[in-house]
Order: sequence, then structure tokens, then C-alpha cells
Amino acid sequence: MSNNYAGMRRALAGQPKGTIERCAQRLLDIRKTLTPLRTQKKDSSLLLATWNIRDFDSNKFGFGPRLPETFSYIAEMIACFDLVAIQEVNRDLSALEKVMKILGREWDYIATDTTAGSGGNSERMAFVYNTEKVWFRKIAGEVVLPEGHLVVSSTKVKAPKGQPDVEPKTVEMEQQFARSRFLVAFQSGWFRFSLCTVHIYYGADSGEQLKRRIGEIQHLVEFFAARQDEASSQELDFSGAVENYILLGDFNVVSPEHETMKALKSHGFVVPAEIDGKKVRKLGDHFYDQIAVRVKDKRFKVMTGGLIDLYTDVFRSTDEDRALYAGFLPKSDPEGDPKFKAKTPEALYEKWRTWQMSDHAPLWLEIDTDFTESYLQTIAAGGPPGPKPS
Repeated sequence: MSNNYAGMRRALAGQPKGTIERCAQRLLDIRKTLTPLRTQKKDSSLLLATWNIRDFDSNKFGFGPRLPETFSYIAEMIACFDLVAIQEVNRDLSALEKVMKILGREWDYIATDTTAGSGGNSERMAFVYNTEKVWFRKIAGEVVLPEGHLVVSSTKVKAPKGQPDVEPKTVEMEQQFARSRFLVAFQSGWFRFSLCTVHIYYGADSGEQLKRRIGEIQHLVEFFAARQDEASSQELDFSGAVENYILLGDFNVVSPEHETMKALKSHGFVVPAEIDGKKVRKLGDHFYDQIAVRVKDKRFKVMTGGLIDLYTDVFRSTDEDRALYAGFLPKSDPEGDPKFKAKTPEALYEKWRTWQMSDHAPLWLEIDTDFTESYLQTIAAGGPPGPKPS
């Protein structure tokens, strides 16, 4: 079923003249550009994606709220997939609800509570999925590290009041993840799996904060590797198969050669070759977003993968679009750090549009989910049955 655009005129009522027509044309442009991806949707495979949608949607950074038309563009891109892990969903879920309304009745979502503390940034994480392709297996929860396996990092503690001459001292702290990890069990076709969506602590590119970032990734993969290798009888399915794990989200990976990536690719986790390294990225694209798998099912097969270019058809780097949206930009960059302030109108527009779409692009995999022949061949040979399809 196509997206529910029947309410588009009502949603865009009160917008400047020409907005409705432009929105409709831009949606047509997106659909044309993404036709190869949209036509890959079929019963025998799962299109799985991860997307960090920047500050969705609090306007706490002062770049203005998302325009009504933007929600249609976001929904059109999500609709290319069957299951999308979304990071940076804010406490107020109204932005996500707008997208869900456009996606239509066959779509549903599961969201976490917000994570408290400065590192958590009051963010939620969510799984948005097409219920005609994906089945929620009624298992969901946050990942809590056991005692003795907490993330170790160093921080400076200021002197108590009344002791101004005492220098701050560095202490080691053991702590959970800055943003709680969210694990949900799904099935699509014959393929049973648990997804863990993450938004790894960023901090800085060096020193103790980078050490903490690497530590979070290491502890995450260690946790799931140990859990899978234990092969607890509580997690085996009726045929004795072990649960398959897929980690996806914003890992804040620096580069394919960096320690952050080495940590992700440890303990048996693999980034599929179809999206590994620079395979789907252009010059200048970052490597923050990743999908890593640790799958025991020998029938598991990744078919294709890719990265969507958000700005091919919307909020383009053209004089036309800069003029169209000039009235929605802040008068000046609200960025507090002079180092990152936009110095020109063109730079301000480039920055502003990331709060409309995102500064991250959807990264995706197509996974084979049709194990019918393998199942029948096993039965024909007199072997035990495998997992049933949904």
C-alpha cells in the first residue's frame, strides 16, 4: 500500500503559496530516484535500515522546527524499507506520530523511554516496521551491563566549595551506556533475529572521551557475543537454533581503519561486505552509522546494501532552494562554538537543512528471508525441521 498522502493538503494548509505543489513534485522526484530501491521490496527478503534523524523534533538547538512538508519527505524514504531503526527521537513523540500517519495503517513502531543525563540528551530510539512484512516476537527491553562489565572512563572532579586552591582530580568511574541500548526480537519470513539499536557516546575525537566511546562499543559486542555463545536453553527455538543478533545505529565510527571500527568488528561481529568501509560512501561521507551482524543461521544471506542520498531531490544545494527556504532560516547561526558557526548564508542553509532532514543518511541491507527450499530439503532427507516462517 502506498503512503497516505490524502491529508497532505490539510497538513500544508497555511504554508506559503506553492508549497503544496512543490511538496507533491518533490515526492514524485524522490519516488523516481528511489525506484530501484522501492522495486526491491518483495516477500522473499527484508529491507532493513538504520537512520539517525537529527533532533527529531525538539528545536532545542534553535534552527527552527521541521516544516510540514519535511515529514512527507522523511516518510517517503522510510517507506522504501520494511524495518527502520531510528535514533534521536525526542521525548515528544508528535513528530514520529506525524510520520506514522503518513506511512499508513500497516505500519507500527516500538519506542524506548528517554535516557536521563547529559549523555542521554533526552533521546528515544525507535523501530518503525511494516506489519505486513515484519512480526514483533513480543520480546523487548533495554540492555543493562552486569556488574564487573561496566564501561570504565575517567572524569575530572572539582574541588568542594570553600577549597578554591585545590586542583580538580581525575577519577575512574564505572557506568552504564550513556544512552540505553534497545533490543527487540523480530521475524520476517523464515528469518528470526534480535535487533539492538544504539547511539554510542560521542564525546571527543581523542583522550578519555574517545576511550569511553570505544569502550561502549567493545562492551556492547562482548555482551551479545557472550549471550549468543552461552546458547541458553531459554533462547533456543524449537529446532535448537540460537538467536541471531544484529546491531545497528549510530556507532560514531571514525573511519574503517579506526579503533572504533575494530571494536565493532570484534568478538565475531561482522559488517556485511555490501556496506563495509567505503563500499557505499562517497568522498566526505562519515562512517558513524553501521550495521553489524553475528548470525548463527547458515542460511543467512545479505543480498544488497546501500546508503540513501538525502538531498538529491529535496533541500538541494541550489540557488532555487536557498531562495525558497530563506525565510525559514534563523537570522544567524545559533551555534555557541565560534569554531562551528556558519559564516555565510550558503553555509547557514547547508547547516539548517540538516535539522529538516538529517546530518545522517539511511544505511540499509537487503536480507534473504526465504528458506523454503532448505526447509523442504531437510525434511526430504529425514532431518529435523528448522524454524517456521511467520
